[in-house]
Amino acid sequence: MTEKAPRAEIAAHEGAGEPKVESPSCVEAAWGFLRRNRRAVSWVLVVLWAVVIFLMSANTGADLADGDGLVARVRALLMSAQVAWFGVGVDLVSPFAHFCEYALFGFLLQNALGCSLTPRRALLLAVVAASAYGVTDEFHQLFVPGRACDPVDWLVDTAGATLGAFLAHAALRRFQPPARR
Repeated sequence: MTEKAPRAEIAAHEGAGEPKVESPSCVEAAWGFLRRNRRAVSWVLVVLWAVVIFLMSANTGADLADGDGLVARVRALLMSAQVAWFGVGVDLVSPFAHFCEYALFGFLLQNALGCSLTPRRALLLAVVAASAYGVTDEFHQLFVPGRACDPVDWLVDTAGATLGAFLAHAALRRFQPPARR
């Protein structure tokens, strides 16, 4: 028997005299899968989040204002807090939502692109790609009743994507070997 076994302990079978390798826990198996398939998982997350953004943009103005779904409820809660703090006529919820959804998008893009590009190239491409997707998102809203194409939303999208990509860039630099930096 060896004393150092990678992620599994070797134990003797009772009565058989043969060594038995214990299987890794579910968490260890999941982390192993993610490590082996990081590129594919990263791109699946990017695509899934792009679909979420598209579906959020497909909500009509009435769905967001008067709907009874989770998004409408969260929006109503945030709007009531906003009115209490800033008064009527101020809309910070929409820009905040755009910023947050694109910050996550920029983070995911940077992570996926970082699998095959240098971190700096991945950072630049992540911001450009998220910004371009923001343009298509605003264009899409031209065709949704109660929604409009707003260049300010695109700027907020780009700012959020930039922050998200920079956060991912910083996190990835911390965990990568010095040669890849």
